[in-house]
Formats: sequence, C-alpha cells, structure tokens
Amino acid sequence: MRLGIIGAGAVAVLHAEGAAVLDGIELTAVCDLRADVGARVAEPWGAAVFTDYRQMLAAGVVDAVVINTPHSLHKEMVLAAAAHGIHVLVEKPMATTLADCVAMEEACVRANVVMVVGLIQHFMGEKIALSAELCSGRLGKVLMIHDYRSTDYRPAARPAWFFDRAISGGGAFINIGAHCLDRSIWIGGAPAVRIAASTLNRFGAPVETDGTMEIVLENGVQVRISIVSDTPHHVDEMLVVCENGTITADPRSGTFVEIDGTCTQIHESSEQDIQHAFTAQLKDFAAAVDGAVPSVDGEHAKHVVELVMAAYVSAQSGVPVDVGIAARPGVSLQDAQ
Repeated sequence: MRLGIIGAGAVAVLHAEGAAVLDGIELTAVCDLRADVGARVAEPWGAAVFTDYRQMLAAGVVDAVVINTPHSLHKEMVLAAAAHGIHVLVEKPMATTLADCVAMEEACVRANVVMVVGLIQHFMGEKIALSAELCSGRLGKVLMIHDYRSTDYRPAARPAWFFDRAISGGGAFINIGAHCLDRSIWIGGAPAVRIAASTLNRFGAPVETDGTMEIVLENGVQVRISIVSDTPHHVDEMLVVCENGTITADPRSGTFVEIDGTCTQIHESSEQDIQHAFTAQLKDFAAAVDGAVPSVDGEHAKHVVELVMAAYVSAQSGVPVDVGIAARPGVSLQDAQ
C-alpha cells in the first residue's frame, strides 16, 4: 500500500515512522502548504513532497492517505480522496458537524473505499491494559468513570487555527474532549444518552479553554470529564470505579488496579508507547483496507462528534441534552437506561 500524508503537523512523523516498520506499507508522498515542513517528514523515507493535496491525489502515487489537517478540512479532503478511489485514515475528530460525517461516509461507500477515523486511545498500551482487565470480569461491572485531562489553550501556545471556530469547530472540547469522550464511552461500554456541560473562556481566547461534561451512558454508567488549561502539573488520568475495585490509566505511568486495599500495576508505560500506538493504528487501517473490521467503527466516531456538538449546546443553554437513543421520538431517558 502506497501511503500519503496530508498535513505534516505534530503527529505526521508518528504515522511516517509506523509506515517504515510495517510490511506492505510504503510512505510515497507528503503534502503540506509549506514545502519545507513537508520535506522534514518525507525526506527520511524518500517520499515525494506536494503543497497541494489535490495534485498529490491526482498524481497516482498513493493508494491511501492519512488526513492530518485542521478539523473543518476533513470533509473536503475525504471527498476528494474518495473521488480518486483512495482509502482514508482521517484524524479525530471525524468532522465538525454530523452532516459532514454522514457525507464523508456516503462518499466512501459510493467509491468503494475504506475510511477509518484515527481515535488513538484504542491503541495506547495503558488503555489496552485497562480494557483487558475490565473484560476479565475480576472487577465486576463498571459503575462510574472520572476522566481528567489538562491541556494548554493559551493563544500563544497553539497555532492560530485552533482559535478560529470556523476552522477548528471549537476549542478544548472538540480537540482534547474528543479523546476523553472516545475513551470514556468505549471503556464505559455503551453509547451516551444524556450530556450536561459547562465551559470557561480564559486567556482572552475566542473558544473554550476549560470545561466539564457529565454524561449518562445507555447502561447507566456515570461519566464525568474535566478538561483544565495550563495546570501546574500535566494530568491525563482515567479512573474507573467498578463493583469490586478501581482502576486507573495514565500514559505517563501506566495502569493500576486497586482491590480491597491492594494495588497492582498491570501496565508500565514507556517512551515508546505513543509510537507503538500509531504503528498499531496504521496496521489496523491497512488490515481494514484488506477487508478486516477496524477496531473503531464509524458509528462510534460519529457518536463522539455528536457528543461534542451536544456539549456545546448544553454549555450554551445551561441544560442537559439528550443524545443517541434518548433523543429519538417516543424514547425516554428512563427507557434508554
């Protein structure tokens, strides 16, 4: 599979390194508006450099692409790839509206190409260990999840497009919150039926910099997500409360289980975990192109976007918002649970 990367930003090198070690995948092209930025990712692997993704798609040099660009550009790029019969791994969030998500899916179905959304949490070692432990049944049913993650949404700390709602779709919720929503509903074991959210705009930023989301899943699991900007110490921890104990996952340290006062570490994080995750995600994408079922399906990816949009509505209105099954006519929240 000849692979191209559109957008040579921060994680592009992780995709390139993954392609370099996987049999049957060759990085053949990198596109970025700045040729020098694209060249830094392309040159170690002898890949061609483009500054116009349309020219790259039309050049006949790729069979699949990774779309690693600002959020609102995903739709037009996926549609263009599909029109050329090119498979797509599109970074999260899938898009900035549900309508765009549907249009992307429909275009790929018509073109008979595979589209997978890059939700990297499913491939992180500490989250894999967390999921495996829950699946073992030792901790019993999941009852509650607290997901706390710090970020930095000071305008000087990020490229300008992150603060342009027309391009980014929002602030900390659609960017960092998409990761938290993804992993919380995955680990919680069911889609969400209700979300209540609040946001803060600090540092003079035109988008939200901080916020909280309180979510009820279809199976009754309660989820609380906290995203805080510019904290004294970086935080990225999931705490899962179960019938027989608790479990935490943190990419800096690992995964820990506590049962009746005894703590056991079941995964120790390493500096290679992030690269391993991107390599595994690319391998999963290549398998999907060959006909396998991807680890993360399109319905889940769309649900993450749905929840981000509902969180914005809730934060603006000050009231909870029903989503998914609870939002369907004739179905109450009690019925959904």
